[in-house]
Amino acid sequence: MSKKRGKRRRSSSRWITTTCILVVAAVFLFRLFPRGTSRPPVRAPNDNPVIASAPGKIDHADELWVQRTMAIDGLFHRVYTPCWEGAYGAIGDAHLFAVTHDSSLLRFHTIEHDLTMMCTGTWVDDRAWVCLAEMYWWRFTGGKAMGWVADARQRYIEAREEGRLSGHEGFWSWYNWPPRAAVHEQIFTNGNMNQMVSVACWLYEATGEQQFLRDALLVWNGDGKIPGVEKTLYKGNGRWEGKRGLAAFGKQLPWEGGEYCSIGSALYRVTKDPKYKSIVVATARRLMNPATGWVDAKDFYQIHMDGNGAFVHFMLDAYQIAPDELRDMPEKITRMLEHVWTNGHGRARVLLHREADHGIRNGWNPNGGEDGYRVNEVGTVHAQAEAVRAFGVFAYVMHTLPPGRGSVSKSASR
Repeated sequence: MSKKRGKRRRSSSRWITTTCILVVAAVFLFRLFPRGTSRPPVRAPNDNPVIASAPGKIDHADELWVQRTMAIDGLFHRVYTPCWEGAYGAIGDAHLFAVTHDSSLLRFHTIEHDLTMMCTGTWVDDRAWVCLAEMYWWRFTGGKAMGWVADARQRYIEAREEGRLSGHEGFWSWYNWPPRAAVHEQIFTNGNMNQMVSVACWLYEATGEQQFLRDALLVWNGDGKIPGVEKTLYKGNGRWEGKRGLAAFGKQLPWEGGEYCSIGSALYRVTKDPKYKSIVVATARRLMNPATGWVDAKDFYQIHMDGNGAFVHFMLDAYQIAPDELRDMPEKITRMLEHVWTNGHGRARVLLHREADHGIRNGWNPNGGEDGYRVNEVGTVHAQAEAVRAFGVFAYVMHTLPPGRGSVSKSASR
């Protein structure tokens, strides 16, 4: 009995000593690898290793936008929800990761909050935003973590098998509901629904499956009998027209066709057909021209609408396929985001940027009064995710700009 007790005491003593060593080691490693530095490889959804390397060199031109995105990101991570709003912010985080290689961002969207466990969502665009977040993370982690691709593929196929890709309203499009669904909601947001076209292009790139490309081309071009969205909604010279209504519920093109800049850019990326590029360029030019009435003449913020993170992303997708044709786009987006960060240069009548926690308002008109979805909210998951997306994508674009392209000049106000 006494020997056994002695063994237990020695065993207990060893256990306590080992535990103390592990605790000290953990504290040491935490100090050695703080946020933003290299950490051991993190496993992506299908157990393929994704190397979270140390940050690359960040030039002065884009350092400011990285810092601001990270400041906004802190609140987004605190208010995060695993659905379409969270996916907006995950898109911004993916772009931020591409610049910083901050492994804490990767951990947040793989270990702490697994992207593949996101909600399915009721509407088609809920699914599309999640799929796009997965595909951006797939791209910016080296294109080898196929678990994200598999999950996006499954989400896409489920929506398609439910009949949500249809020509039942007289033109091919993705729709909120299958043709005979017993739902009576006034939701026409065609530009949102057809973000599934962008998803199809990503999936075609990742898998090589021709059906995804056929789907994408069908929606844009039709099938010879039933037209696609170009013939139905595009009126030429960058002008799109759809059903009218409230921007949040009932307006067919909430961003006046700006959403087709991302869709057209994706199609151009996979087909190289100059038709898509020309429409994208014309659309971006028209919307970012203050004479059109959509953006402010000095600071280029949206006057009428929320969804600023998406809108900024649409415009920057256009810029990335046509940097020569849209040379002034970075300058205009710079002015827009400076306007938000400075609360309209200190003159805004509504709070745009809450400096205490970097909460951002969902609408960016300094006088308020926009038409949109919960426009007045500041720092909620939707508003903050929109902001992370806008600032994160812009930080990435600024990081990839050729020298001399990122400065703000007087030409941006023309």
